[in-house]
Amino acid sequence: MKKIIIAAFGILAMQITFAQEKGILNNAESKHVKLKSVNMGDCQWTDGFWADKFKVAEEKMIPYMRSLLTGDTGHALNNFKIAAGHKEGEHKGMRWHDGDFYKFMEAAMYVYAQNKDPKLLSELDGYIAIIGEAQLEDGYLQTQIQLNDDVERYDNRKYHEMYNSGHLLTSACIHNRITGQTNFLDIAIKHADLLVSLFMTDDERYGRFGFNQTQIMGLVELYRTTKEKKYLNLAEKFINNRGAYEVKETPETKGYPIGDMVQERTPIRKSSEAVGHAVLALYYYAGAADVAAETGEQELIDALDRLWMNVALEKMYVTGAVGQTHYGASTNRDKIEEGFIDGYIMPNLTAYNETCANVCNSMFSYRMLGLKGESKYADIMELVLYNSALSGINLDGDRYYYANPLRVLHGTRDYDKMNTEFPTRQEYLDCFCCPPNLVRTIAKVSGWAYSLSSNGVAVNLYGGNTLSTKLLDGSKIKLKQETMYPWEGDVKITIQESKRKPFDIMLRIPEWAEGSKVLVNGEAVAVSVTPGTFTTINRKWRKGDIIRLDMPMDVNFVEGHSRIEEVRNQVAIKRGPVVYCVESVDLPKESSVIDVYIKGDAEKLTAEYRSDFLGGVSAITGEVLLRKTDNGKGLYHKVKKPNMETYKTTFVPYYAWSNRNKGKESEMTVFLPVIWE
Repeated sequence: MKKIIIAAFGILAMQITFAQEKGILNNAESKHVKLKSVNMGDCQWTDGFWADKFKVAEEKMIPYMRSLLTGDTGHALNNFKIAAGHKEGEHKGMRWHDGDFYKFMEAAMYVYAQNKDPKLLSELDGYIAIIGEAQLEDGYLQTQIQLNDDVERYDNRKYHEMYNSGHLLTSACIHNRITGQTNFLDIAIKHADLLVSLFMTDDERYGRFGFNQTQIMGLVELYRTTKEKKYLNLAEKFINNRGAYEVKETPETKGYPIGDMVQERTPIRKSSEAVGHAVLALYYYAGAADVAAETGEQELIDALDRLWMNVALEKMYVTGAVGQTHYGASTNRDKIEEGFIDGYIMPNLTAYNETCANVCNSMFSYRMLGLKGESKYADIMELVLYNSALSGINLDGDRYYYANPLRVLHGTRDYDKMNTEFPTRQEYLDCFCCPPNLVRTIAKVSGWAYSLSSNGVAVNLYGGNTLSTKLLDGSKIKLKQETMYPWEGDVKITIQESKRKPFDIMLRIPEWAEGSKVLVNGEAVAVSVTPGTFTTINRKWRKGDIIRLDMPMDVNFVEGHSRIEEVRNQVAIKRGPVVYCVESVDLPKESSVIDVYIKGDAEKLTAEYRSDFLGGVSAITGEVLLRKTDNGKGLYHKVKKPNMETYKTTFVPYYAWSNRNKGKESEMTVFLPVIWE
């Protein structure tokens, strides 16, 4: 028996080693994916927007987050140390705090993939050692339960054990792929085997347990890493369980909303509406997309496409943000929190738009891009990244927002009654799920910049970078991308190495980029250049070939659907993928953003890149009209034609708002009433 066990572990070790040698990352070997992932580290930012953001993540975001989570403020590492017997104390932080720490570790791993700093690897090994000592013999690992004598494991789903498990599995798989080490992966395998032994069942007690379902993504990643089918089977089991049981209160569900809140009223394959908690929903959909990438099940893919369309066309803000409200009800009248309500109900002032939900929207879109190979998914991914994701952290990388409204006014909200909305950016959030989620996304977004097609490479995101990877046939390719995108629309891609036979280079033409032109070596190419699609150039490429993509970067007004009543007769300003806003700091002291009217001629607005402003942005300047008449008092009041005063102001990227107010509350709005000239 001992020899058999040793042999089994040897086979597993060979599989893991083979995975590392092949550089497997995400869906690179998934049979049912049209656009496959490049290896982490194959694309490196060199200069420009994302290079700057990565540098801030490396030098400020992660060090600052480390100081919080490994100290007494965040207490996350302390929880593991107490569980491991290294120190005495009690659990502190939210019940999902273990998962937040795993996300922080994942962010650090992506940075290590780029800089190969041995100190960073040693630091991670130190954390892993403590986590391993905290793990129980049977694989159980949940500090919020282990340090609470009054609660049994898997006793109530409100303790978010599945959320923590999912981030553990994902983080451990990423660590293995980047470092080749198995010390973290061994912990994950031990834990996942416990999940398989308990949850691969039709027992209702466990069948309804899998909410906040990051464990689905984690299990698929573990399957991709180890090739053990049982992990994929369990991931699919968690999907199949949703909607399979009567929605009722049980001891396992008490203390947390049920039904649509946790996506358990309707089976996913019959779903057409995104419901409930936005983060829970989008993690669930992303996990289901990972399962579909392995199984190829068309019914599941079709359902995910319906859900994606419902989000993108009925429940998403102009910034790519999702989760319209803090409290509300679903169309089935289930209580929901931090989530989706009816389509087209899009409040600005009370918009919730949790940073995690926005990030999850990009994660789901990235997976649908892989499954379907269509440009529209990358458009939404990019929209989120440049707007509603980055708005969750300040430019210096050490202050956070949990909610991301599209309008903020002085004296209109009682922040003392709120637990996640704040008038200014915060040094620390007690509910710390968003900061590490955003930082790990910033750190890994180079891995989203390119994908591998059946016979070539797709350019998903634009930014100064180098790509050195292998096509699916094993041939080497090296590209160099030079651009000031998103501030300028000119992109230059130089072929530095490629195979001699013809292959495809696919360029994403954003949906907004009407009038784009593509040149190869200075000459127009006979290909369709259609906004919202990939332009595919197939030819025999040679070293030194240059592709130029020129995208017009006009300033545009954007209006909402006619059913979005709150923004009727208002417009937002958008240039390229970037949404703009106006802040009170750019208005006269006595004015409010609610007094600002935009003149209806976008051509009179001027964009200018300013390297010394807000970390380097293209600011937009132009004249607005300020309403000077008293707005009146009471719910309704008489009004006469107001006096309007012309004022020249500056519009800034939405993600960069609340960076000049020095800790004081600032007003801001994205949508403005328009007076057409």
